[in-house]
Amino acid sequence: MFDSREYEWADITLLIGGRDMTGIRAVKYEEDPEMEALYAKGRFPHSIQYGNVKYAGEIVLLMSDYLALRASGGGTIRNLLANALVSYGNPTDGDAIVTDRQEGIRFGKVEMGMKQGDKFMEVTIPYLFLRLVPNV
Repeated sequence: MFDSREYEWADITLLIGGRDMTGIRAVKYEEDPEMEALYAKGRFPHSIQYGNVKYAGEIVLLMSDYLALRASGGGTIRNLLANALVSYGNPTDGDAIVTDRQEGIRFGKVEMGMKQGDKFMEVTIPYLFLRLVPNV
């Protein structure tokens, strides 16, 4: 029997500094290596060369989770130096759990706002991190 089940939003768990972020609304992160085509004799590239690697991400939290995160940083999230675990999968459904570890997260800008008719407040927080360890 073929099962084409994919990971769902309900299958994601985000831990930052050991805290389960239950108010998470979105998460994304990327590994962005510098790349450059290497030219030598002729007009076509001979290879692709890699340089530095940059890691960045963004989370969207409910205001209550943001306030808890801020409190653990002594009133500002810029004081936090944390690791995060992002896990995909639901073991009760028989999924294989995949976990990525983000090491050395530092938060910067925080975006807050609400508009008429909103029932809750979301906080968008971009961040940088030092290393991505996939499938820990």
